Amino acid sequence: MDAEQLTNIWNQREIPVILRRAGKGELLRLRLPYAEKNRSWLQNDRRTSPAWIASKRCWEVPKAWFNDFVERALATFGAVYVIQPYREQEKCSPACLNAVGHECQCSCMGRNHGAGNDGSWFEISETFATRWGDQMLACRLLRARAKGR
Repeated sequence: MDAEQLTNIWNQREIPVILRRAGKGELLRLRLPYAEKNRSWLQNDRRTSPAWIASKRCWEVPKAWFNDFVERALATFGAVYVIQPYREQEKCSPACLNAVGHECQCSCMGRNHGAGNDGSWFEISETFATRWGDQMLACRLLRARAKGR
């Protein structure tokens, strides 16, 4: 998902959005469709009060509230967008990376065939190597299950 799509999702006002941030000490950021009682709905009788960040036009809450927020947003609004960091894992094998010739039976489908290990691959064994891509943001739309399913 590109930055423009993520920005559009973040700025829409119909479905709640929660941004999981990975940095140490960083809080969750979220947006809700406007309602007078958003603060009390978010707080949900907890001791800690959510913080409104006016410059970002969003709420900040502790990371520990993530699952509860998602469950309650699904129950209340029927859907919630979750934006979160991820790093894609690539899998290959040293035999493929160091191959000579064109035959490839590896899960990379030939993408890394004969390319060698430039130091970015972690070779687990003679048959398995892995590496992690750059951290990116992914978005998924969760919808409440229909009753009876």
